[in-house]
Amino acid sequence: MVACSGAATTTGTTTTSTNTSVPDLFKAFGNGVTVTVDGNFVVVKSTGVPDHKSPYFGTGNAKYEAYNGTNPSFVINPNVIATQSLTFRIPITPTALTTPSPTPLGPIGVAINGVPIFNQYAANNQPLTGEINSFDQYNGHPQMSGMYHYHVEPTWITRTSRAVLIGVLLDGYPVYGPMENGALVASSSLDAAHGHFVVTPEFPSGVYHYHTTSDAPYINGSGFHGSPGTVTQ
Repeated sequence: MVACSGAATTTGTTTTSTNTSVPDLFKAFGNGVTVTVDGNFVVVKSTGVPDHKSPYFGTGNAKYEAYNGTNPSFVINPNVIATQSLTFRIPITPTALTTPSPTPLGPIGVAINGVPIFNQYAANNQPLTGEINSFDQYNGHPQMSGMYHYHVEPTWITRTSRAVLIGVLLDGYPVYGPMENGALVASSSLDAAHGHFVVTPEFPSGVYHYHTTSDAPYINGSGFHGSPGTVTQ
């Protein structure tokens, strides 16, 4: 990843390390997310609470917003958003694997607003076919412990541009929205892990990256393109 060095940097509510190099990619992170470097890893700490409203905050919460999306089959699940203590350790320099490494259930990456990114499966590795109807108007929902997360394009992040950086997976490769160079990216144009190598605004020399699409596998396909870091909660 491209790196920058120097003194403490604050971009929005994101604070980077005071004495080491943090990849420029992580300057896009906000919503109280803390980004530092520890050896060969970028350390991202987040509460996981989204910076947008949701029906999953509950009616007594100031951030509550009744469902106003476009899915006529929406059914709210019984869970409520709760503050988490998430620490993502992401390689500064991604290392591509010969064969993609399967992603686990739970967080496989983190969006720029600190919300965890999950893979294309619901509980027990089932397709999202039914669960997708519980996604709120910004395409997220909480699981049983209250961890809010995205399995698909987070429309709050892509509300101004569907080509923007969405986040980073645990292997250090970025995730972008469903558009590139003015056109929707087709899943058929991506590799088995749901990514490809193309120039992006953050990487003028090109970078391997994932894309969200409206069809399965939505964000990530057969697994991590690179050797993954870790997440603790």
